[in-house]
Parts: sequence; structure tokens; C-alpha cells
Amino acid sequence: MPALKIFINMFADSLNGHAAFAVYLFVIMDERGQNRLKKLPVLLLSPLAVSLIATAFSTGTPDNSILRYCLYSALILLMCTLWVRWAWHIGFWPAFAAACMAGILQVAVSCLSQILSLRLPISLEHGRHFAVVTIVYFVVVLSTSVLLYRLRFGAWFRLLLEDESNQRRTALLLFALEAAMETFLLLQSGIRSDYLVQYYFLTMMMAVLMAGLVVHLAQRFDAARKLEAQRNTIARQQLYEQDLESIRQEVRRFRHDYKNLLSGLSEAAAGGELDQLRTSLSELDTDFDRRIGEKIQFSVQIGNLLIPQVRSLLLSKLAAMSEKGIDCRMEVLYPVKKVGIDMWDFVRCLGILLDNAAEGALETEAPWNGKS
Repeated sequence: MPALKIFINMFADSLNGHAAFAVYLFVIMDERGQNRLKKLPVLLLSPLAVSLIATAFSTGTPDNSILRYCLYSALILLMCTLWVRWAWHIGFWPAFAAACMAGILQVAVSCLSQILSLRLPISLEHGRHFAVVTIVYFVVVLSTSVLLYRLRFGAWFRLLLEDESNQRRTALLLFALEAAMETFLLLQSGIRSDYLVQYYFLTMMMAVLMAGLVVHLAQRFDAARKLEAQRNTIARQQLYEQDLESIRQEVRRFRHDYKNLLSGLSEAAAGGELDQLRTSLSELDTDFDRRIGEKIQFSVQIGNLLIPQVRSLLLSKLAAMSEKGIDCRMEVLYPVKKVGIDMWDFVRCLGILLDNAAEGALETEAPWNGKS
């Protein structure tokens, strides 16, 4: 029965590690709902598969603990990445980055469990020894998770994952840091017992520095995004001012033409040419709407948008549509001061909708009535 004993021991140890991994993962992904909890049982496939492979290797191949450890760690990381991708519906690289970050924290706590296993009295029964180590292990996991949650580490980490241009580099950086933590765990077996406490303190400091690096990168990305948004806002405000100046110039030109038209209308009225008078008035009204009325109406409507980010986005999108020859109308009947979701999420969604509408208008012969 040695194979069964190896399987049970490996599965129990791996199950504890995956439980800690899941706790940290929910914190760093800033998960506040319960939808992902229903998908947790699927994560059990990872320790089950690793335990079966470990049993097969232990009974049929020569001992090479370092090679096996690297193989098991890589396999666990891959399966956890696939589970994160499936549970959160995100791409491979964000899922890989999240798995590596959770792995860093989990391995840091695993160092503590190994130290406890070495420092607890030898006379302690095996079952009680395992229970004490497990209890302390999960107390540390839960306490550090609460601390990370209060520090809003998950919000910063999710923000870092939004940087699509650097997702791969971020994931590879976190993978390198996770590999470094795994190396610390491997080297721990060669440390003298007198220095285990100091060694674990160094390991925890490394984990803290890695978490601080993630927050620093996220803050830099957030600052760059806000700076870019401010620049876009200024550029769009300038576009708005140019539109107002265009209205002013059109009014001046129309005023000059209006005087000439009034002279012609007076002569037509004096001569009793009512049909010509009606035609001229209709042309005057149409010309006013074409040259000034629509711009004034647009200015009034856009003025009801009291959210700078949304107003700037609409100005830029409508200007782009105008350049492509897309006829568009906008109505904002009442002042809009706030939206019901995160501002950046709303702007992102609105921009996607406007882009899709513009593409659809270019592909449709009569976009106003829906006939293509």
C-alpha cells in the first residue's frame, strides 16, 4: 500500500496549498460576489492530477526531488491558470499573472509551514503535529488575506491587469518572482535550524516587496491613464471651443445674407408674388437650419452633459463621424450630472458602442430606418 500512502499524503499537502491559493486569488482579483464559489470544486482537479502523477513518479522512477518539484509546480501553475481563465472569463496572460501572484503569497506561507514542521517537538504525535501546522497555516493565510483586502490590494492588481499593452510583460515578471519564491522554498531545507526564523522573515519581506512592486506598477499605470485622459479632455474642449467659434462666424455671414434676402422678400411681397415669397421663406428656413440651427442645437444638447469625460468623448466621436460623412443626431433633453457605474467603465462602454454604431452606419445604405 505504499503507493496509496504516497497519494494520500501528496493530495492532503497539495489540497492545503490549493485552498490557500484560492483564498489569495479571491483577494487579489477583488472578488466580492459568490458566483466564483460555485466553480471552486473544479479546482480540485489540480491537486488530484498532481497527486496521481506524483504517485506514478515515486513508484516508477529514480528519486530526483528538485526535478519533480519543478515539474509539479509548473503543472499546478498551468492548471490553476486555466481554472482562473475559465472562472473569470479573462485572457490567458491576465489569468497567468493572477495565478503567479496568488502563488507568490501561497509559497511565502508554505515556508512557514515547513519551519513549523521542523521546529515543533519530535515527541508530538504525527496527527497532532499535522493539525497544529495546518491550523497555524490557515490562520496566517486568513489574517494576511484580510490585511490585503483592507489595503485594497485586489483593486490595484485588477487595475494593473487592465493595461493590455503590458499584460504579457506583467505576467512574465510575476512568473519570475514566483519562481524566485519557489527557489526560496527549496533552499529552506538546507538552512540550519538556528537561522530558520530569520530566513522566514527574509522570505516574508520578499513577498511584501513583490506585492509593493505590483501596487507601484498599478499606480504608475493609473497616473499615466489619468494624465492621458486629461490631455484628451483638453483637446476635446478645444474642439468644442472651435465649434462655438464656427457658429459665431456663421451667424455673422448669415446676418449679411439675411439683409439681402429681406430686401428681395420685400419686393416680392410688394408685387403680390406670394408663391415666390413662400418659396423664399422656406429656403431661408432650410438654409438657417443647415448653416446655424443644427450647430446651435448641438451646442445646447452637449451643454446638458455636465460630466467632462462623457462630453469630451462625445465631442471626439461625433467629430470623427462628421469627417467620415456619417449623419448623426444627439439629444440630451435634461442635465446629466452622474452615471450609475464607474466613470471609466462607462466611458469605455460608451466609446465601444459609438464605434460600433459608426461602423454599422458605414455599412448601411439607410441607417435611420434600419434598411440595408
